[in-house]
Amino acid sequence: MVATREWRTAREAAGTRAWSGRRELLGFAAVGLLAYAVDLALFTWLRGPAALDPLTAKALSFVAGCTVAYTGNALGTYRHTHPRGLRPYAVFCAVNVAGAAVQLLCLAVSHYGLGLTSQRADTVSGAGIGMALATVLRFWGTRTLVFRTEGRVGSWTG
Repeated sequence: MVATREWRTAREAAGTRAWSGRRELLGFAAVGLLAYAVDLALFTWLRGPAALDPLTAKALSFVAGCTVAYTGNALGTYRHTHPRGLRPYAVFCAVNVAGAAVQLLCLAVSHYGLGLTSQRADTVSGAGIGMALATVLRFWGTRTLVFRTEGRVGSWTG
């Protein structure tokens, strides 16, 4: 009887951890989609009506997207970690720059290294494969370097 109760308690704890992990992933994804929308909308406006050059427009929209993502994660997904000061924001931005570098590297390898120069190949390598790899990097970096919790040492399972 005691063993059955302990097994049930362990199973319930594992279910709670699994739900917590799914909730973290869903929150991270929702915030990421919002940040992406802000980045895209601002970039489009800065290139169009504001008539800025593409690099300036992208730099400004990237910073705005990072700020939205950080704020959403700090107030939502990772609110229980209570980040303080500018350091978490700076690390968050560095993680996002690393993610952008991964996307650019995938595009460069495909386009220049493998010679796949079509619009479709660029989209698949940069916005498909690159975005997927960059998202994994951003998720890992956000949860382990920016919004750390006591007892978790960077494990994917909590």
